[in-house]
Amino acid sequence: MLIETARYELPPEGITLLGYIVRRMHKTEWLAKASTALAEGKTEQALEYAAVYAATSSTSFGRAYYQPRFNRVGDQVREADPTTGATVTAKLESDSPHYHITYEAILPDGGAFRGSERITGTTVGLRGLGMPAPSRFTFTSGDYNAEFEGILTSELTLSLFGNTRIRAYGFLNLKDNFGNAGRLELNRAGDIAIRINEQPEASHSIAKITWMNIQLPAPNPA
Repeated sequence: MLIETARYELPPEGITLLGYIVRRMHKTEWLAKASTALAEGKTEQALEYAAVYAATSSTSFGRAYYQPRFNRVGDQVREADPTTGATVTAKLESDSPHYHITYEAILPDGGAFRGSERITGTTVGLRGLGMPAPSRFTFTSGDYNAEFEGILTSELTLSLFGNTRIRAYGFLNLKDNFGNAGRLELNRAGDIAIRINEQPEASHSIAKITWMNIQLPAPNPA
């Protein structure tokens, strides 16, 4: 079962494509975890956490409430992640022949995540409409450098009842300058599997409840 993450990323008042991407990247707590791992000398764990961020910041899971408004080439959106204070920026570099988007997230401690994706078109299949995006990312913090490269495909699943949903799947190859290397696999349920240096596989789920307004019942009078 997919848990909503798209309501914050696609707010009711509407949003532009770059605004959506910036909000989609507001998961920088994973980069903060990577920085903490580096401070403890755990480079393999830092690569894992930064890879999870690369996947989560590139995908949404939940209702596809509407299609964001398109930006003009050269437009740029910058907004702080309310959880960590990281500054997140996205820019539309070109829209022909493909949408080319670059972005970065700068942590308060100076750690930097940068990347780009090219939305190469739309594929039609039995599972829905797919938008494959060959992607490249880097994460740097002090003397640490990591690279991630692969294809992450966003997919719209259609419904006769108008309950269109967005999800994603794909892979990233990972490596850093400390000799660690591995691969991340993301499935349509939002489950991530990462294997680094032939060690046992690590698992994460990127489907999480985001910014829900839950009204708790009032306590009964004594």
